[in-house]
Amino acid sequence: MTGLFPVVCAFAVVALAGPAFIPWLRRLKFGQEIREEGPSWHQKKSGTPTMGGVMFIVAAAAAVIGTFLICAFAGNLSAAMHKALLALGIAAGFGLIGFVDDFIKVVKKRNLGLRALPKLMLQLFLTAVYLLVLQLMGELRCEILIPFTKTAIEMPVILYVIFAFFVVTGTVNAVNLTDGLDGLASSVTIPVVLFFAICAFFRNEAGLYSFGLAVAGGLLGFLIYNKYPAKVFMGDTGSLFLGGAVVVMAIALEMHLYLIIAGFVYFAEALSVILQVASFKMTGKRIFKMSPIHHHFEMCGWREVKIVAVFTAVTVILCAAALTGVILLK
Repeated sequence: MTGLFPVVCAFAVVALAGPAFIPWLRRLKFGQEIREEGPSWHQKKSGTPTMGGVMFIVAAAAAVIGTFLICAFAGNLSAAMHKALLALGIAAGFGLIGFVDDFIKVVKKRNLGLRALPKLMLQLFLTAVYLLVLQLMGELRCEILIPFTKTAIEMPVILYVIFAFFVVTGTVNAVNLTDGLDGLASSVTIPVVLFFAICAFFRNEAGLYSFGLAVAGGLLGFLIYNKYPAKVFMGDTGSLFLGGAVVVMAIALEMHLYLIIAGFVYFAEALSVILQVASFKMTGKRIFKMSPIHHHFEMCGWREVKIVAVFTAVTVILCAAALTGVILLK
């Protein structure tokens, strides 16, 4: 029962909450302001309710806590389920940072939201909390699995912590950059969290498995309202939560480097921005017509639906390839 419960519960919560929650956001005038430097045709999306990520965060929380209670009542509560609560708490913490960012944009009418340095400091603080709690639980392993091998590199604690800070903040912000088209971040993240959930299943990590399914279920429900043309945006509230969810699972499973494979789209989005900025500052020329790279494809004439479909298909193929490697190594 608990195997299916997280995904079904999370999906149902979002699907049922949407018809009431989205109009409520409209009444509060929590509409997205579209930045002028983006594609001009995105201006028609101005006013679309944002902060919709609250729906799948609450749904994932309900599913994880519900699974925890089911296991407790059945007398089958293991330490693994505490990892699910930890993953949920840290991901929700990143979501809270995003919520503050969205609140400043929507209510304070400051389009850039939370300033870069405070946002980064909050992310670093939350990363430190996560690593500290893992250490206190005896679950902090300074090992990094090499994809498609059984080899793991053990790093000195100090180097590992620095590496982990880089991985967490890089992943969280890369997922945030991916959230630029209707349904893009949602569609890409579903196969990624399912990949890590299945890996958790093979590693007998029931808590992380349940957490991954809960996030996937919430996103499936959210896509009902977020697919093109979107009735609601997830906002930084949702995208930072998703980045946190993906990366805490990767770290807990020692699968940091698998993020580059499963989360290739995130990596490409972030890299396109870095290359664009570096090229413009050094040469005065742009590599892409616009960054992140999904905007480049838009400027090349691709429709949003096509970009989302292609990026999602690439993610599914890469996740399947990575998963095949994991299974064959069992």
